[in-house]
Amino acid sequence: MNVLEIRGLVKNFGKLTAVAGVDLNFKEGEFTSIIGPNGAGKTTLFNLVTGRLSPSSGTIMFNGKNITGLAPYQISRLKLCRIFQITNLFPELTVYENIKVSVLAKRKETSKIFTLSKNRTQADEETEKILEIIGLTEKMDSLCGSLSHGDQRLVEVGVALSLDPVLLLLDEPTGGMGPEETDRMVQFIRALTEKQKVTILLVEHDMSVVFSVSERIVVMHQGAVIADGPPDEIKRNEKVREAYLGE
Repeated sequence: MNVLEIRGLVKNFGKLTAVAGVDLNFKEGEFTSIIGPNGAGKTTLFNLVTGRLSPSSGTIMFNGKNITGLAPYQISRLKLCRIFQITNLFPELTVYENIKVSVLAKRKETSKIFTLSKNRTQADEETEKILEIIGLTEKMDSLCGSLSHGDQRLVEVGVALSLDPVLLLLDEPTGGMGPEETDRMVQFIRALTEKQKVTILLVEHDMSVVFSVSERIVVMHQGAVIADGPPDEIKRNEKVREAYLGE
């Protein structure tokens, strides 16, 4: 079953065509990376799928529903979530509070955000489960603003998971990380795909990350898809090797 179907997608900025007639399908549970140089159209494609931009033409279907031109909040309610390049957390709140706020928002219980209760609720149970998934239970009481960049990225993934996403878009999740944090994120992403029923689209410049976690790789250049296949096939593609992998 296709979770996401993109048909004839075009985005023009004046005379510049950022996305040029893209046709792509993404199956349920599939892990796909989208690569290409700066200006290839990767981020614009993400922005079109998540409603931050409206296409010049073309159609985007998510779980059989036409989401073309919908607002970002309408799309996120359908369980299509995105993690951006820049962290977007409440730095003055704890790890636990950041995730619980998102859980309560999903449950439409935002009135309880500032309510103290001695009794554990279903929202607390959900929050604790997510903390376990992202491996930050021991840091649940730490302020997000005091965390390392790698831990902040994990909290963001936790916030996204609290919305029970069907499709998760990861935009440069290892950006700004050192080798140890990058390795930790790679291990986490692998575990996420194995244990959680979520389809993942990844935009990432680190080719070692891309080839270690992807089932499928889509290569973009000048707004168009020039290659699409499993990692081994992409590695053998001469055009891709010369233009994008530095070989």
